[in-house]
Amino acid sequence: MPVVNWLKRHLVVIAGLFTLAYLLLPNVIVTLFSFNKPKGRFNYQWQQFSLDAWKQPCGVAGMCDSLSISLQIAVWATLGATVLGTMISFALVRYRFRARGAINSLIFLPMAMPEVVMAASLLTLFLNMGAQLGFWTILIAHIMFCLSFVVTAVKARVMSMDPRLEEAARDLYAGPVQTFLRVTLPIAAPGIAAGALLSFALSFDDFIITNFNAGSTVTFPMFVWGSAQRGTPVQINVIGTAMFLLAVVLVLVSMLINNRRNSQKA
Repeated sequence: MPVVNWLKRHLVVIAGLFTLAYLLLPNVIVTLFSFNKPKGRFNYQWQQFSLDAWKQPCGVAGMCDSLSISLQIAVWATLGATVLGTMISFALVRYRFRARGAINSLIFLPMAMPEVVMAASLLTLFLNMGAQLGFWTILIAHIMFCLSFVVTAVKARVMSMDPRLEEAARDLYAGPVQTFLRVTLPIAAPGIAAGALLSFALSFDDFIITNFNAGSTVTFPMFVWGSAQRGTPVQINVIGTAMFLLAVVLVLVSMLINNRRNSQKA
């Protein structure tokens, strides 16, 4: 039958579209309810279209302060994890040293370990050190669990690099710094960027580890969790929609840049 044959030919595409729709459905709901005007405290049922929340995104006390803290932590955690993770990746791929295999295994432990275990362990460490829980303990904790994801992304990219390109640069009298900046770093850049973006998303979104080590500091995920106990304000959906749209724009810009580079190479 023509219909059955058509379904067989396009089964993978159809399954992919359904999967994509399933993944994007929560984002669609969040976007839709950012334009809702609820009656009472809870924003769980559609009542009336309104732009009030978009006109006053900081209309809820403390929300934008928590958002600012989360963004600061995410940015600094991304920078710290990306720099350290990139150096670790090059060391693990390019050099042979004792305990290299053990380090390779240990570096991925935070990815396999349950977050609640890591959160409790970090809290114990900070308390034994006499550290004051707050911004800096959250930042240290975020760098620690983001590090594994950066190493995974960058290491895969470094392993796929052709060493002959660097050898060619040295044959053309490029020094170690010039070779790294003009050959090695541009080739490794996609992996570094992927690790950085993943770190930012994980840090901004984290709740469990942050909640254990935050003290009196309130990040945006903690604010959302606390607000949900009393009634979720519409402004939370506004912030969520804005972050989602920002992520989509970044992905589209990255795709355009890659397509332009590929067309120039061709």
